[in-house]
Amino acid sequence: MSDLSPQSVFSGLAPAIVWKHFATLCEIPRASKEEGRLRQHLQDWAAARGLTATVDAAGNLLVRKAASAGRAHLPGVVLQAHLDMVCQNNADTPHDFSRDPIRPVRRDGWLAAEGTTLGADNGIGVALMLAVLEDDQLQHGPIEALFTVDEEAGMGGARGLAADRLQGRLMLNLDTEEWGEFYLGCAGGLDVNVARPGAGVAVPDGFATCRVSLRGLRGGHSGVDIHEQRGNAIKLLVRVLRELERAMPLRLAELRGGSARNALPREAEATIAVPAAELARVPDLLNRAESALRDELGGVDDAVALQVTRCDVARVMAPADQAAWLASLHAAPHGVRRMSRRVPGVVETSNNLGMVDLHPNGGSCNFMVRSLLDSGSLALAEEIVSLFALSGTSATLAGYYPGWAPNPDSPLLALCQSVYRREFGAESKVQVIHAGLECGIIGAKYPGLDIVSFGPTIRGAHAPGESVDISSVDRSWHLLRAILAAVS
Repeated sequence: MSDLSPQSVFSGLAPAIVWKHFATLCEIPRASKEEGRLRQHLQDWAAARGLTATVDAAGNLLVRKAASAGRAHLPGVVLQAHLDMVCQNNADTPHDFSRDPIRPVRRDGWLAAEGTTLGADNGIGVALMLAVLEDDQLQHGPIEALFTVDEEAGMGGARGLAADRLQGRLMLNLDTEEWGEFYLGCAGGLDVNVARPGAGVAVPDGFATCRVSLRGLRGGHSGVDIHEQRGNAIKLLVRVLRELERAMPLRLAELRGGSARNALPREAEATIAVPAAELARVPDLLNRAESALRDELGGVDDAVALQVTRCDVARVMAPADQAAWLASLHAAPHGVRRMSRRVPGVVETSNNLGMVDLHPNGGSCNFMVRSLLDSGSLALAEEIVSLFALSGTSATLAGYYPGWAPNPDSPLLALCQSVYRREFGAESKVQVIHAGLECGIIGAKYPGLDIVSFGPTIRGAHAPGESVDISSVDRSWHLLRAILAAVS
């Protein structure tokens, strides 16, 4: 199917009750920590339907729906998804995520955003929950719909959830991205935040300045896609700068890349100064570097590109600061550290160098470390701290969250598998995901809460071009209704 206009892109999509809610989510900005407008809209919507809706101190919205007739005695079910989305756009796609709506397109059975993220992660989960709250024909026990905030920027909503808010004994998290799979565990993790002050100096006499940009990478989710060995724009550009340093005197003024801690950096740029007589050599050196990168990343990130443009800057980093940053970033780990021996085919420990912002007067960068083993994430994080300590650069640990330990004997999992088999005539899969879900944090606050996660197929989460398989949304709605009706 060809592209449709933004006004008609949702026309005819099934189930209409789900897609109309996702259309609303596309219209209301919902960056992490900026979910207030959407939360108020949903609170007003729930009140208009006679549903009890409350907001806690962390900003999470909890909406309760009474059981269907004759089902008040059944175990309560918590439905859970997060309101915020990762906000990423390509450099050539101007978009203000605090104001501009998402404009999806429809093509070949997929709904996507071109040049920006779509917000299907976790907007489809939110839309499914709203459909449950709206549909009075569903058969179900007591329902609690928990809409958390700030998931993408540190799981702040789940962290702030009080241990006495939820009454249900079962929880369906709707934040996974592969139809036909039930998730029963996830990685935990923490952040390493690095900062170093600086004292900039004037551009040396006889030096000319230019900007080197690296673009064209696919990016993606730093947990889901980390094993695919996609390029990291920050790491690659640092490598290029080190190669330029070997070819000529080079002074670094600025280095910026990445815009989200949990997204693989797609773009980065550096402002540099080189002797004016050497400036003409830079394009040729970059062409050689680009050719080498394309050869290395063939089949993964074929479109990687380097570009140089003239620019004017007055100050550059002090030589000691430049040496400390480039050497440390060049040596810093990124990607898969270890595959799991307990869960074959699943990444155990990894980290993502997600953001860097360097300038003459200082700078910072962030690493997001994940592991199925809490000891694994801490060990890797401490390695990064030790690396930066060698240059006297401060690195601190923050935002720890626990993993979600699998329970293969989960009664809820057995129910979900049985319903899936009955409704779709096929066997489902059980998975453990390397990405972080709020299930671990919530489960730690509510011991004994039986949790399973599922959702539609989403591709490219956390990167421009993010898309969702339309038919899998319909199947997810069918499955969700059937599970709720089967709880006994």
